[in-house]
Amino acid sequence: MYRVAKSNEHRFALAALLRPIVQSRSSDAWHETGAAPGSAGVPPAPALAGVTPHGEQSAPGLGPSCRAHGGVLEYRPIRGWEAPPMAHWRDLYRAKLTDAAAAAARVHSGDTLAIPSCGAGPWRVLEALAKRPDVRGVRICHATLWGPMYHLKPENAEKMRTLALFLTANARKAMLDGRVDFVPVNLGHVAHLFHSGALPVDVAVLHLSPPDDEGYCTFGVYVAYMRAAAEAAKVVIAEVNDQMPRTYGDTRIHVSQLDAIVEVSARLPEIPPGESTDIERRIGEHVAALVEDGATLQLGRGGMPDAVLAFLGDKRDLGVHTELYSDTVVEMVKRGVITGARKTLHPGKLIAGFLDGSRKLYEFVDNNPMVEMHRSEYVNDPAVIGQNDKLVAINSAVEVDLTGQINAESVGTRLLSGAGGQLDFALGAWRSKNGKFIIAMPSTASQHSRIVARLGDGAAVTVPRTLAQFVVTEYGVADLRGASLNQRAKTLIAIAHPDHREALERAARERSDLHI
Repeated sequence: MYRVAKSNEHRFALAALLRPIVQSRSSDAWHETGAAPGSAGVPPAPALAGVTPHGEQSAPGLGPSCRAHGGVLEYRPIRGWEAPPMAHWRDLYRAKLTDAAAAAARVHSGDTLAIPSCGAGPWRVLEALAKRPDVRGVRICHATLWGPMYHLKPENAEKMRTLALFLTANARKAMLDGRVDFVPVNLGHVAHLFHSGALPVDVAVLHLSPPDDEGYCTFGVYVAYMRAAAEAAKVVIAEVNDQMPRTYGDTRIHVSQLDAIVEVSARLPEIPPGESTDIERRIGEHVAALVEDGATLQLGRGGMPDAVLAFLGDKRDLGVHTELYSDTVVEMVKRGVITGARKTLHPGKLIAGFLDGSRKLYEFVDNNPMVEMHRSEYVNDPAVIGQNDKLVAINSAVEVDLTGQINAESVGTRLLSGAGGQLDFALGAWRSKNGKFIIAMPSTASQHSRIVARLGDGAAVTVPRTLAQFVVTEYGVADLRGASLNQRAKTLIAIAHPDHREALERAARERSDLHI
């Protein structure tokens, strides 16, 4: 099956070479005109064998994804596509090979760089950029990121500034100091910002696995928004790391599509699984009771999802369609709990946009055809998510008010994280046949109730109350589906910490929209 798919990818590359469009090195003609394949002056996209109307692929990285709504292939070649005959790609690779300092020299003051996140940061190029005395005002765009964080160091503040799509603990102090600019965005929409020019990308710095015998690298453990960044950028730099896992899915990129290549050999930063608390385990037990055999899971990293998975050992044929997953999923696959056998979209596959975990996870996904990595505009598209029957989306929150409004981003105006894909999966769960959207959280934080009469002043509304379904604490499950405001308030108070229930009832009586 994979030989057939590869053959068709060769045909796709050949069609790209022969199409009668003159493309500049800085942009793709289709993007400039806004014309779609098949319209006047633009040849139709070549048919891709091995791609179903739902975007399924039979081989790693079979080019562009298929948008699920309407089943129309959206062909977006990365700008500057100029694939040579396959026999000569090694010569091209050597010609583009350079060191980190020379690659960083391609960045100009005022440029915006898009880089991969989590453990896939391209640190050799960023370190070289930080050492340049002549650069100023470069914006580094990324989400959750682990590593040396050169661009966050106070001494580099004039050289580099963070453009955060999601905020984590290692960037919060810089945010408070005014050295980080935060972009509120759903993860599934980042590609649109890049392609539309609303958030222009000058340079994409990729972190790739080494090329195969045909000259194709892969995006490894982080696809997410980076395919869109490479498509939209004027310059594409790649760190090619012999320790980056080679992954299947929409992950392949040819060396001819890169402007500069820096070879590195470095282990990826690891986030080993932590221990779940007693409260998280109680919550996990409640959540697990909502998961049926054959369900497809969306979950993340950390103690809460690990606690949920720990109570799913008696389930059968669970699947995964998620932004990210971590080590615990590997154990569930090895135990035969996660098989994907009953998935209605990508059966038998673990679908994600990025991965984050320990070396055990990276070794598991390396050259594993069960694992498919896809771009976030596909993974996080509610129309795609909803094609998974029994989709169970498990997320957390900072606070939930008595009407079901969900804040997963801030304490008042103090930012903690970002929207990520929570709204994407809330919408997708509603579209899924027998789908469920679950907010799982401890009832308190620092002795303050996380179920509140109203959200804090200035707090974000990550998910509106119209999309809320289940809220779970260590005290039980509140089912908000079809519930009136009064019913919602009563059931949420019932799962709040006992020390706060009386105050919540008093506050509810003070609201004009509640009568309890």
